[in-house]
Amino acid sequence: MKIKIPVLIVFLTIGSVASADTLRCGSKIVDIGMNMDEVRKYCGTPSSTAVEEQDVRSGNRVVGKTQINIWQYKRSSGQKTAVLQFDQDKLMSISYISK
Repeated sequence: MKIKIPVLIVFLTIGSVASADTLRCGSKIVDIGMNMDEVRKYCGTPSSTAVEEQDVRSGNRVVGKTQINIWQYKRSSGQKTAVLQFDQDKLMSISYISK
């Protein structure tokens, strides 16, 4: 299921956001730097996904574009939803939101 970026922003502002360097999926640990295939192998298909195109800058100049893939994993009751951001194929951040 794809969601639009404004919807994701609403989710991020409604709940509190906490950052982390890892995510546990069953007995596996997902770390910053892993690729999308590795994360999908450990955690399965995300609950929702979004893609955002961002400018790549050098100083004040735009020198290109990059795609940020945002995956959400709804977790078991009482646990915050995990939000993973990938730049191209590399996991750059893991954060948690409560709804």
